[in-house]
Amino acid sequence: MTDPTKHVSVFDGLPDAPSDNEREKMGKALVLRVCGPNGESYNGFRWPLTVGAEVVAPDWKPVAECGNGLHGWLYGAGDHTAADIRDGAKWLVVEVDESSIVMIGGKCKYPKGTVRFVGNMPDAAVYIREHEERAKSCAVIGAVVSVGDGESAVVGAFGTATAEDRGTATAGDRGTATAGYSGTATAGYRGTATAGDRGTATAGAFGTATAGAFGTATAGDRGTATAVDSGTATAGDSGTATAGDSGTATAGDRGTATAGDRGTATDGCSGTIVIEWYDRKADRYRRTVGYVGEQGIEANAAYRCDEAGKLVRA
Repeated sequence: MTDPTKHVSVFDGLPDAPSDNEREKMGKALVLRVCGPNGESYNGFRWPLTVGAEVVAPDWKPVAECGNGLHGWLYGAGDHTAADIRDGAKWLVVEVDESSIVMIGGKCKYPKGTVRFVGNMPDAAVYIREHEERAKSCAVIGAVVSVGDGESAVVGAFGTATAEDRGTATAGDRGTATAGYSGTATAGYRGTATAGDRGTATAGAFGTATAGAFGTATAGDRGTATAVDSGTATAGDSGTATAGDSGTATAGDRGTATAGDRGTATDGCSGTIVIEWYDRKADRYRRTVGYVGEQGIEANAAYRCDEAGKLVRA
């Protein structure tokens, strides 16, 4: 299960620091960055919010450590936790002499640049993907990407990835991933993942995962996982797992596991098990509720309903 103290990063395509020989062949590169509503940044530095403005770091030092330079995400990809993203933030795309860039883990720094875009996060992502060819193969922060059948869509934190049937959609932290029939959707920490029939949906802690028939949905701690008929749904502690007929639902401590007719439910300590069953005499469906720790219901054990609707070990 996803550890809620660790974010799920999607850094596919994040560039490595160039070699000296590569630097000689480089020209310009676009860098994404974010600052306060009025351009404010660390140590009182204020970014110009005018397209075409030149910006220079007054304390530049070409060393691979934070500080002493202008910071951002090369090609729009990197670790979003490295920045203070607040309400009303301004997102900039800066043109930089690539030979001057110094990589620092999930971000980069540079001595000077030219502002090419100022606006919100989604529009900044669109701009950098349209004007920086290398960004198209990166998990750009805040990007919205849709692809056709059998293709793959990858976006960074806060982004939205949508793939059609049999495609793969992957979104970073707090992102949303949706895949069609037989597809695979994966979202990071606090994200939402939805996959179609026979698909697989995985969301990080606090996320929501939904898979179609025959699918598998997995959500992190306190998340919600829903899989329909014959599917498998797994949620973390305090989460909710719901599976359809003949499915399997598993929830962690203090969670709720709900399974449909002929389904199986497993829950952790202090959890609740709910299984739907068909009452032939009354010709209707009923639900049986069991509480872990009461009437012999044990934690981490799979239960089903017998013909009389009683919870029994599966």
